[in-house]
Amino acid sequence: MPKLNALPLESFSRDLLSAAGAAPHEAEVVAASLVNANLCGYESHGVMRLPFYIQALADGEVVSRAPFELLQESPTRVVADAHWGFGQVQARDLLDRLAAKTQSDGLAIGTLIHCGHIGRLGEYCEQAAARGLVSMLMVNSHGAAVRVAPPGGKSPRLSTNPLAIGAPCDDQPLILDFSTSATAEGKVRVKKIAGQPVPDGWLLDSEGRPTNDPNTLYGNPPGSILPMGGAQSYKGFGLGLMIEILTGALSGGVCAREIPYPKKGNCVFMLLIDPSAFGGRDHFRDEVRQLVAYQRSCPRVDGVRQITLPGDPERVSLAQRLREGIELDEENWKQLVRAADKFGVVYRGELPR
Repeated sequence: MPKLNALPLESFSRDLLSAAGAAPHEAEVVAASLVNANLCGYESHGVMRLPFYIQALADGEVVSRAPFELLQESPTRVVADAHWGFGQVQARDLLDRLAAKTQSDGLAIGTLIHCGHIGRLGEYCEQAAARGLVSMLMVNSHGAAVRVAPPGGKSPRLSTNPLAIGAPCDDQPLILDFSTSATAEGKVRVKKIAGQPVPDGWLLDSEGRPTNDPNTLYGNPPGSILPMGGAQSYKGFGLGLMIEILTGALSGGVCAREIPYPKKGNCVFMLLIDPSAFGGRDHFRDEVRQLVAYQRSCPRVDGVRQITLPGDPERVSLAQRLREGIELDEENWKQLVRAADKFGVVYRGELPR
């Protein structure tokens, strides 16, 4: 199981994307995003995605140099068509446009349709927090990939529909980032490629029975991922259902349906808020500081070293993996090597013996 340093892995990812047809700027943005996901502990959104992105380019599901087309715009609103461009590129463009609008009106809402997979949602909340902005971000699968069955159901009806919310807090912003399912689909795919079972509480087979076999999710008929909170969690499933509406229906995009949309990607909903336009930036900063301090001062049960808040696990993983390297399982690494061999790309970092 190789441990790879971030910089050569990012260069390798950039070279691979460029060789597959991505424009230089796209390859740079996407490679940095994928490696950052690995650094933050999100293998499901990291470099394991490269073979899928490359295949999507070849199939026309992702389009290099795609335009960012404004469909509607106002001082507080952006409604856009990403034309199947790389999600990380188009979503960053949306964030930049919305951030500029918050300077005059205090908040801005934007949507994207026909967008490639945008990656780890928390990344955009981190970028917004660095600008002093509160953020909320959510996506669906553009009606193309259902993975989650409703409570009591045996067949998937929703995608995993993640939600991220971010709040600036000095140099340690609060970043809440989770799927509304028991796990992200990408984590199941990582286990499938690695030939490993999934933990209890992730999956049901096509008959609605608990299973540890990741292959059941991709079977015919397919299994499903449990909703966040478990098989009978109407809260987890209900949250995912509302995200489906806010992303697919509100944007002018596509919601989950019996006949899947022919291209896999994301419909995106993004909200940015400048605290200075509401209770005031200084008030916001002071209240969030005291709130964080109050939570961290909570008496701890035996064996717990510290109170963990949103964003802490990512920062711990980032520091550790920058120091020790990014670990990939052997089978996922082999997939990257096979893709690299096809395009004549070489990993130029040092591999462990």
